[in-house]
Parts: sequence; C-alpha cells; structure tokens
Amino acid sequence: MASNILRRGLATAAAPSSVKIGLIPADGIGREVIPAARTVLESLTDGPKFEFVNLDAGFEYFQKTGTALPQETLDILKNECNGALFGAVSSPSHKVAGYSSPIVALRKKLDLYANVRPVASVKSPAFPNQRELDMLIIRENTECLYIKSERVEVDPETGLKVAWADRKITEYASKRAGVMAFNMALTRQKLREQKPLEKRFWKQNPRVTIVHKSNVMSVTDGLWRETVRAVKEQNSEKYSGVDMEEQLVDSMVYRMFREPEAFDVVVAPNLYGDIISDGAAALVGSLGVVPSANVGDNFVVGEPVHGSAPDIAGKGIANPIAAIRSAGLLLEHLGHTQQALKMYDAVDAVLAEGKILTPDLGGKSTTTDVVNAVLKNL
Repeated sequence: MASNILRRGLATAAAPSSVKIGLIPADGIGREVIPAARTVLESLTDGPKFEFVNLDAGFEYFQKTGTALPQETLDILKNECNGALFGAVSSPSHKVAGYSSPIVALRKKLDLYANVRPVASVKSPAFPNQRELDMLIIRENTECLYIKSERVEVDPETGLKVAWADRKITEYASKRAGVMAFNMALTRQKLREQKPLEKRFWKQNPRVTIVHKSNVMSVTDGLWRETVRAVKEQNSEKYSGVDMEEQLVDSMVYRMFREPEAFDVVVAPNLYGDIISDGAAALVGSLGVVPSANVGDNFVVGEPVHGSAPDIAGKGIANPIAAIRSAGLLLEHLGHTQQALKMYDAVDAVLAEGKILTPDLGGKSTTTDVVNAVLKNL
C-alpha cells in the first residue's frame, strides 16, 4: 500500500533524533490499536529514540469528568510533543449536553487543516476480487458543517421543531487544502518517476480531482470550487504537469466504486471527504487498514480511519493495521521516511501473504497475531 503513500510529501524539517509522541487511545478499540502501533514503533532498531506520554480524551472520559478534551492534553501536545496518535472516539448519535467530539476540537485547536487519507490496494490471494487503486484523499479538516453551529427552533405556523445547521466555507481554508492537494500530486509523481513506466500503477499525468456540489450549493461549494481551481490557474507554471478535473460528490461516489483506478489525488470539503474516504475503505477490504494524518503546518496527529467499534472492544480482535500505518504517516512528517517505509512494507507483506488476518478481513487472527506478524516482517 503505502510504500507509495506520501514518503517525503509530509516531511517539513530535519528528522529529530529523539521523538516524543502523545498517545490518545480515547474510546473502544482505540485502547487496543494505539498500544499496538506503539509496539511497532518501539521495534524500529535504527529509528529515533521514542518517548511516549499517555493523554486523556474521549466520550468515556467526558462521562467521568464532564470534559471530552482536557486542557492538560492540549498543553502537553503543544508544549512537549513532536506529534501524536489518536485512537477512536465513541461520539453518541444523539445530542448530549456539554459534549463535543474531541478529535474535531483537536483539529481546530492545533490548526490541523487537512486530513490526508491514502487508500491503496495490496495484491493478495486473500482478496482475489479486489480492484487495484492508489488514491490519496485530501479532506479539508476545519470547516463545512463540522463547525457544529446548530440550533432548533419552533415553526410558529406548525408548532413543530425546525433544526438548522450552518455551513462555513472560507477562501483561506479552501486554498490551504487545494495547495496541499496539488503539492501532493507533484510529490507522488516524483516518486513514481523513480520506477520504469511499465512498473508504475499510475501511468498518466498526476491528477487532482476537486469534489463539490456547486450545482446545488452555488455559494458555499461555489467558493470551494473556485478557490481550489485558482490554486492551479494562478500557479500555472508550477502545476503545469498536473491535470485537474471536477466531480460532483454523488457522481464521485458512483465513479469511485465503478472505476477506482481512475483517481489519483482527490480533494474535498470536510463532510464530503469524510464520507468518500470511509467509502473508499470498502475497496481495500476494511476501515481497519486505512490510515490518516491530521496535518497542520507545525503538528501532525496520526489517526486510524475506523471508529471505536464498541461491538468488538475488549475482545482482542481489532485490526491494528490502520493505526500502524497512521504511525508511519506520523514518522514521515517528522522526517523519518526510511523507518516509515519499513513499517509500510512489513504491513504490506502481512496483507500480501493473506494468512494472518483479523475478522474484519475475513480471518480469525487476533490483534496480537497481526502485530507479531508485522514485527516478524520488520
């Protein structure tokens, strides 16, 4: 998978020889997969010296304390850590007074403005019908409907409730997501060019697909579309080799399942990006294998795409691969590219063999079985 993910695409500075990582397992299987990722990081013999600090957050923590994201966690992340790993959160589907998702708040507080989600296939006899794809989804991370500005009113004519949600799209945030998408397209192409053409999965020009619904929401999605397009149009020399296309979000979902190999880098507003990236996980077997990185200019939080999975929490069968790959993305950002690649290759080897798989991938192995197999391949 992800030996083709980002590699140096996220690296922002010289690699520190000592790395302090905040671990936020939060809820459910987060408490199982984050320790698994830590185990793999600690097994890297030629990597940086790691220091880990366990931090609190989550719905269960809120139920105990009345706070989902304590200030102490934020302060330690900002002042002491080089990066972080976040597990999963059990946000309820109904309104709970005083509660707000800690991961959404974390993205805003640390200005983690893009969620980078690589979705790529690994050839394996365990997945004979899997389509080949190597897609990178860039999801704007701070705006859209996720600003959580909602209210309920009573319609004076009917006496019935009316719920409202505000949607926020700014030129500033849209441009940042667009710049990251086009820069990632260039980075991915440079990596591809290190291979002979016949050995590349993507043999065309790099391509950025802009997802929107501006045929209906002409103001908000219209601004998103115009701003992301302007990134290329106003930097035509820099991005001359990058193709640009657009997809209405409903058409995007349809095409993604019909021809996933047609997409390279996809950039979308927050809500659309959340939906299509979770959907894309079905194309590679499970949410349990898809990683992400919440990226800002000064900080990154690795986060497996899956949720807290309360139905399997505590049973020891959660898939740790997404968390391990997310730890790899974090290492990339910190400049430890070779160590990240070793992690990706070890995970890919386990999937390619297809013998040690957790139940979400049709196997019977445990979390510990998968971790041990990854360690063996390291």
